[in-house]
Amino acid sequence: MTSVFDLAPGASPVPVVPVVVIDDAADAVPLARALVAGGLPLVEVTLRTPAALDAVRAIAAEVPDAVVGAGTVVSAAGVADAVGAGARFLVSPGWTERLLGAMRESGVPFLPGVSTTSEVVALLEQGVEEMKFFPAEAAGGIPYLKSLAGPLPQARFCPTGGVSLASAPGYLALPNVGCVGGTWMLPSDAVAARDWARVETLAREAAALRGPVGG
Repeated sequence: MTSVFDLAPGASPVPVVPVVVIDDAADAVPLARALVAGGLPLVEVTLRTPAALDAVRAIAAEVPDAVVGAGTVVSAAGVADAVGAGARFLVSPGWTERLLGAMRESGVPFLPGVSTTSEVVALLEQGVEEMKFFPAEAAGGIPYLKSLAGPLPQARFCPTGGVSLASAPGYLALPNVGCVGGTWMLPSDAVAARDWARVETLAREAAALRGPVGG
């Protein structure tokens, strides 16, 4: 199965996955187009609002250069709904055996969430080497992931939760980080004002962040 870290079109991996909360499905397409224009084609739409699945459908249908995924996937039903709407990858804040099984069976790449060493080891036992580290800053941040790289070098992470433009380069410099997830390129006032030009500018700034680790 293709890695989430390798889903971006073109030769270069994308360092940042925007984590998008959409309240109005009408905003989905222009928002996704702004992110793609800024160099961030992977778009994680979180399943936190009633508009989320419609947003995934709209982006999948109308923004061909975007790779739309679903985040905050917490149930087997959520997996089915997201993939049915057109999600091309799945992200969860945590995992259970049932959820992991549903994500495996979905046929699309996925990042189950972890925040402890035991959870990482349990996923490695299941043959899963790519994970979301969440909530990244609250769970130990860069020092924690740096500590995991020695004993568990096969695990690779997408840290999400409190990651910012300032802290992202430190994460991306780690050998066990494939990308980071963040919201800073989607400030609430810009989204509320539908200031897509500002979103594009912030996305371009985020896309310029490159760690030494390839996809």
